Amino acid sequence: MVPNTDTPSGGTLYDLRIDKAGTRTRTVPVPGTWPRPDPAAVRSLERVLDAVPDGAPVLIDGLVACGVPEVVVARTRRLRVVVVVHLPLARESGLPADEARDLDARERRVLRACAGVVATGAWAARHLREHHDLRTVHVVPPGVDAASLAGGGRPRPEGSASSPRLSCVASLTPRKGHRVLFQALEGLADLDWTCVCVGPGTPLTPAPERVRFTGPLHGSDLDAAYDRTDLLVLPSLAETYGMVVTEALARGIPVVASAVGGVPEALGQTPDHGVPGLLVPAGDPEALSGALRAWLTDPALRRRLRVAAHARRAGLADWSEAARALEEVLDRV
Repeated sequence: MVPNTDTPSGGTLYDLRIDKAGTRTRTVPVPGTWPRPDPAAVRSLERVLDAVPDGAPVLIDGLVACGVPEVVVARTRRLRVVVVVHLPLARESGLPADEARDLDARERRVLRACAGVVATGAWAARHLREHHDLRTVHVVPPGVDAASLAGGGRPRPEGSASSPRLSCVASLTPRKGHRVLFQALEGLADLDWTCVCVGPGTPLTPAPERVRFTGPLHGSDLDAAYDRTDLLVLPSLAETYGMVVTEALARGIPVVASAVGGVPEALGQTPDHGVPGLLVPAGDPEALSGALRAWLTDPALRRRLRVAAHARRAGLADWSEAARALEEVLDRV
């Protein structure tokens, strides 16, 4: 069961891609504003759960399940409920302290009651085990779709007339760190670059003149945006994995990102221990600006990161592998 939305998050896309690649799952979208649903949404979730036969496994997105223990916990007595946690509810940026505490407590009640908990990476699994005192959290990392080598992932002739293009693929929410990115770019006014922000929402802070916003892109439009990208930038303040990192690497595009949560895990290493990008402290515009300046001004660094991105690309798992891993979890619980 996944949130029903016109602009799906990375977590919802994970659910949908798992469902498409798997053989034993069927996606049921649940309308409502999660994790704080209105009464109509709660009734809809109750009806969906009550229609499931006794003893059947039910896989629910944590955004739907973790905010409503009053609905989910009682039904764990007759259903094998497995919750996939893409982002712990209390880690969303900008929450008032009392709301974060309440969501955290609700999430703990649900996760302790259900038959299984799935996280999308080792960092997230460790966090959930320690924070909620859980015995076991299963790890099922996202897969990635096969993609052609992006134009930005191919060598750019030195002295090329086109400006180096940075892309940030992320919803325009405080947690994704666009404010940090814009501050970092202000310090690079003396260099040649353009930056495109892809994702839903409205910028909350002014952006430099050379930053452009496309809104959300999907399918061939998103592929075209990646194809014009030389470097992916992900300045997130919190991130359990960061699927856009592997989406970029699948196209041979190197990455500059915050060293937060599961992002280093998503970036990974090549077989010879090379790293296909640069990691900086989260929330540090000076560090991000320095990393971007290094990439923009050092041809040898650009070549090294591009070579590492190509090598990392070859080792990425696809969605069928992720679907098989999740089906194994359902078998075990």
